[in-house]
Amino acid sequence: MKGKESTPHIGIVGRRNNGKSSLINALTGQDIAIVSEQAGTTTDPVKKSIEIFGIGPVILVDTAGIDDIGELGEKRMNKSWEILKTIDLAIVVINRCQWEEPEINLTHRLQQYEIPFIIVNNKIDKEYNQRCHIAPAYEVINVSALTGLGIQQLIKKMVERMPHSAYISHSLLGNLIRENDTVVLITPIDSEAPEGRLILPQVQMIRDVLDHEAIATVLKENKIENYLQNNPAPQMIITDSQVFGKVAPLIPENIPLTGFSIVLAHHKGHFEAYLQGTPTVENLQDNDRILILESCTHLTSCEDIGRVKIPTLLKKYTGKKLHFTFVSGLNQIPDIQQFALVIQCGGCMITRKQLINRLKPALDHQVPVTNYGMLIAYLNGMYHRAIQVFLKK
Repeated sequence: MKGKESTPHIGIVGRRNNGKSSLINALTGQDIAIVSEQAGTTTDPVKKSIEIFGIGPVILVDTAGIDDIGELGEKRMNKSWEILKTIDLAIVVINRCQWEEPEINLTHRLQQYEIPFIIVNNKIDKEYNQRCHIAPAYEVINVSALTGLGIQQLIKKMVERMPHSAYISHSLLGNLIRENDTVVLITPIDSEAPEGRLILPQVQMIRDVLDHEAIATVLKENKIENYLQNNPAPQMIITDSQVFGKVAPLIPENIPLTGFSIVLAHHKGHFEAYLQGTPTVENLQDNDRILILESCTHLTSCEDIGRVKIPTLLKKYTGKKLHFTFVSGLNQIPDIQQFALVIQCGGCMITRKQLINRLKPALDHQVPVTNYGMLIAYLNGMYHRAIQVFLKK
């Protein structure tokens, strides 16, 4: 079950007027991006979903030039730099083998975020069709987006360079369950639940259980006691983290119990960093600042888990006067060193690469990180039980 949240992102990056937009149009076979002889046509990143044989669905991202000028140009460049944190593979577009400080700076940033890249020498013609030798370590592909020359070679190279972890769908539950196991999924229905449907992590978990040829039983938190009294014990119970405190006392200790968000943390997050960071809530002091990272953008209700429930629980548990900053989507994070703790949501709407790069500034500056489910489990006194199933494997 693969959706946009796990679709690899390929960034088209380079200077203004190097033919980035023409290249994305050539790859998609559509006029997705505006093409003009005037430099700086692309402002905000342009995204297009396509299918690439050998990878599957990908999202191409056209970006503003890395050599833009003026106050507005600087803002456009900053957006391009931010996009680097969200991509799995970069296509660096150069023009007639031009390789100078902007390109060197760009590839340095790509290496910093461990993003593989392909260098494309664009706008070649009969007068200029030489092979580039910009550096011994770099292979350069000659491409003409206007004629399609070299496009198939580029696609072949994209398949080779795309990290397998970006598009191979790994199981959420891995080897935690087996065929014919019963997995109970506790899914509260409150004002945060979308009308007429389940939230994405719950749907993903159901699919993963079915992929294991196991049995998925879905129920609300007020039905768990009745279920356990009238049915054989399930092999695992996974609950929405916000009802940990309510359901945990009802579930025998011999039944493995964890949360949707914790499964996601183990699947695509910095699990080891979360394990180290979660207990640091004990060290919080008055006036400490807490950063809460939401990976999607949504309207806030009185039952919002990130903006209401977690701050309330954390202030009650610590007894401290804490200050919270909320950043949603993939918006830019403020100065990370001002925070005593970073709390990341499950990240169901973003790729593993995006989540890892999202937390990189905090880890680089040794700011503790945790995730919604692991923190809520800790604050409810069941942290060790909730993570135990992953420590055994």
